[in-house]
Amino acid sequence: MLSQSAAREPRLNGDERSLTSAPRGVELDSRIVGPTAYRVPVESRPRDLTATPPERPAKAVHGGRRTRTLDRWVPRRLQVLVVLAAVMCVATVLVAQSQNLPVRDPDDALGPSWIRLPLILLLAVLIDVVPRVALRHRAGTGGYASIQRVLAERWPHEQIRFTLIGLASWYLTYSAFRNLKSAVPFVNDRLWDAQLADLDHLIWLGHDPAPVLHDLLGVGWAATFLTGVYLLWIGLIPASLAWALTWTRNHALAAWYITALAFDWVLGVAGYYALPTLGPIYSRPVDFLSLPQSSQTLQSSMMTDRFQVLGGARTTDTLQTIAAFPSLHVGMMVTICLLVHWNTRRLLPRLLSWTMLVLTVLATLYLGWHFFMDVLGGAAVGALAAWLGAFATGQRPPRFSARTDEPVGAVERE
Repeated sequence: MLSQSAAREPRLNGDERSLTSAPRGVELDSRIVGPTAYRVPVESRPRDLTATPPERPAKAVHGGRRTRTLDRWVPRRLQVLVVLAAVMCVATVLVAQSQNLPVRDPDDALGPSWIRLPLILLLAVLIDVVPRVALRHRAGTGGYASIQRVLAERWPHEQIRFTLIGLASWYLTYSAFRNLKSAVPFVNDRLWDAQLADLDHLIWLGHDPAPVLHDLLGVGWAATFLTGVYLLWIGLIPASLAWALTWTRNHALAAWYITALAFDWVLGVAGYYALPTLGPIYSRPVDFLSLPQSSQTLQSSMMTDRFQVLGGARTTDTLQTIAAFPSLHVGMMVTICLLVHWNTRRLLPRLLSWTMLVLTVLATLYLGWHFFMDVLGGAAVGALAAWLGAFATGQRPPRFSARTDEPVGAVERE
């Protein structure tokens, strides 16, 4: 009967034994079993949690040649994101053709996307490279040599590929989302505002959320502050994407985040088509007459865009953006909070993200963008998107609460 240690010993053929036998002068370490039992001095280094571990080779499956070809062009961590982008684009084309609608660049007012996106990417790269070049130049490294070294270290071929594919897939998903959102009233013109308002009234014990918050916080400084919070969120998403695509080198976490945002859009637009709503500011405008005009400017402009699109989608260059259920402001903030919570134990990032979530919820209710049911639906979408993003990018299913001795971060979840 074999001993337990011998049973675990891998069986080697003659060629393998000749390759793994100890060379002359090399001492075997009796504490190690198997073909790698040579005592070799290894320098112990702490694990770098910001580095990206090498991607595991693809498993041999039917059609393995096609899989290897795909891996060569698209990083495996981004492959689901690419699929989501393709599915959203196909859905956009099908809806546009069935409803005779144009497909538009959602932000063409800021310039053509083929000019705007490269400029934004260039700016993000400069922010990443220039400070490092300046620091090396001050340390005595020559200007041109420091630029070469920083570019070689920060922007190898793998990073360039990751950034370009991630940016293209993200923008295609976002553009498709905006076009699909604009088409909601053409596909499903039934509105569920009355039903969601009744549920809000029931949950808030006979009251509506917005008037309660107006009475509690007033309509002065609170209106200005929460309008600023809502506008801050609009800038937060592009800034976080710049971090994921150009500044961090943790591709595991970056891919998880970008893919989770794509799932937010996919799930969110499905909710728009299932339960079309306008939101309290449009279905119950009397509740918001006391707010200052500056807090209602954006809402008014969005309703103007909606009228223009419904009056003739091909006669206007804009897209309508009114759809309340679920709240993706809340959903994306929940996604951000969960990824921060799952990937760091530092108190400050966690505190900032959860605080921003609370303020976003207050802003959406106070300003009338969403019903309370929209907030609950958005929270569910954001949590589900974070989980789906984990599975899609090869992470192990995260838990909200982990023991202090458990590893934290996307790298350890490989």
